[in-house]
Amino acid sequence: MNSEHSFLNRKKTDPTSYVFTGRVLDEKTGIQLFRYNKDECSECDVEGPDRLEKFEEGYQYWLNVHGLSRPAQIASICQKFDIHSLAIQDILDVNQRPKYQEFESFSFLTIKTTVPDKEERNTEQISFVLGPNYLISFQERKADYFEHLRYRLREKVGLLRERTPDYLLYTLLESILDNYFKTLDKLDEQTQAFDFSNPDSDPAPSVLAQIEQYKRYVQFIKKAIVPIKEFTFSIERNKSPYIQQRHMKYFLEIRDLCLTLIDQCDSILSSLESSNNLFFSVQGQRMNQVMKTLTIVSTIFIPATFVAGIYGMNFINIPELRWHYGYFAVWFLILLIIVGMLIYFKKKKWF
Repeated sequence: MNSEHSFLNRKKTDPTSYVFTGRVLDEKTGIQLFRYNKDECSECDVEGPDRLEKFEEGYQYWLNVHGLSRPAQIASICQKFDIHSLAIQDILDVNQRPKYQEFESFSFLTIKTTVPDKEERNTEQISFVLGPNYLISFQERKADYFEHLRYRLREKVGLLRERTPDYLLYTLLESILDNYFKTLDKLDEQTQAFDFSNPDSDPAPSVLAQIEQYKRYVQFIKKAIVPIKEFTFSIERNKSPYIQQRHMKYFLEIRDLCLTLIDQCDSILSSLESSNNLFFSVQGQRMNQVMKTLTIVSTIFIPATFVAGIYGMNFINIPELRWHYGYFAVWFLILLIIVGMLIYFKKKKWF
């Protein structure tokens, strides 16, 4: 325990210690480089960090790195572009809270996103390093939700090739938020499926565990969106040197999208909480119905048991025992009591 504790402390205090904190995948680090300007665009898959070159003026660059399970390679890529060691640690620490930080030669942003087109609810961390003419993105695993932006760069669709990398950062953030919208819309549909208003429904206890799972996932999404909103407030307040004033309106749009997502999260959480309460209400109502039925049945048979107990006593002087119709009279008395009690319960609307 002491050795593990000292290791964690060394990791936090040693700026040259690089450890990947996520799940190690059998996936090698991939490096894709886009070099573009208004008139031309080229792309290539870089074989390794040693093949990377400094970014030259006159072009904009988007370097996308996926697969973070090899810290030495990630550190080597970052050191090529003078990325601070603290930022490298943050890139590799996928369990930390999303954050935004300004360094001397670049802006740094790390956020969480959902992985689309998956039945299971996978999430990953994406980090961005924004410089004067470049944007470097680091993804935990290879995913295709930026493919439409690559197409726009290749085919010169829209404004991407005419703008600086901060506009590219805006489009990437917009794509990430769009994934959140898709995820929350799907969650909202699944939440509406929790319909306990039907009196004949018999929800299983596993439904409650599913509701709690949804609540935790929506809370995770909300916590991931809040830092993106704070990022927009920060760049508006502090005027980041790498985000042009003409592009501020786009980042303000990102803020509005974040606020919409947060409202949607609150709405889904409220719906899930209502479903949770309704589940317990239905279970309580069902239990009350069962107890009421059992009570009525017990109450009906108490008089019959009483009559049977009287005539089961071994006394000599019980006149009805010698009466020819005594047996039938007792049964008639029992049935009369039962019918009378049923009529009484019906008038009282006890069942």
